[in-house]
Amino acid sequence: MRAEFWSPVQLSLEVASVSIIFVVITGLLFGRLMANKKFRGKAVLETFFLLPLVLPPTVVGFLLIVIFGRNSPFGRFIEWLFNQPVMFTWWAAVIASTVVAFPLMYQSAKTGFESIDQDIENAARVDGAGGIKLFMLVSVPLAIQSIIAGGILSFARALGEFGATLMFAGNIPGRTQTAPTAIYLAIDSGNMHIAWILVACMIGISFIMLLTVHVIRS
Repeated sequence: MRAEFWSPVQLSLEVASVSIIFVVITGLLFGRLMANKKFRGKAVLETFFLLPLVLPPTVVGFLLIVIFGRNSPFGRFIEWLFNQPVMFTWWAAVIASTVVAFPLMYQSAKTGFESIDQDIENAARVDGAGGIKLFMLVSVPLAIQSIIAGGILSFARALGEFGATLMFAGNIPGRTQTAPTAIYLAIDSGNMHIAWILVACMIGISFIMLLTVHVIRS
């Protein structure tokens, strides 16, 4: 029972930890690029960024299969590069978690950057701060509250990802079986004891994360 509980929880934490690196980097980059910008097609582009929030997980999983599957050019390139397909691997779970968690990080980062007083950034430019220096030493510190909150919410979302992961990465014990997919398997097999333990663990982790976000924003 110990392995049934800890293995998927550990895998979920590992997947979420790696995916959050990609989520934070891309979320900060696109959040900064889109903040306080007005251009034709912005609404369409932002809608595209936020789509994973509202799309059914099965649709996200289907699209990932189309993009990274063995019948797609990109999927064949990955298989040639790494000598194996990405589907039903640990990295497939990371990709699925990254896609569904990105909108939360992007929205939080963009909101944080938009809240910065433009006079402060303009003053830093006058003092000689370049693009990267301005971003790292001025913009990020001023928006850090929103960035941290977005990172925590994104990590929680990646940790709880189920539908897209099940379709794209599968439910292979010890390899791609995360806590949410393990709960599904436990209920399906009638093992309610392990299901309750996993559910309690996930509720506890999620509660702590949401409480942390509330404390940061209050």
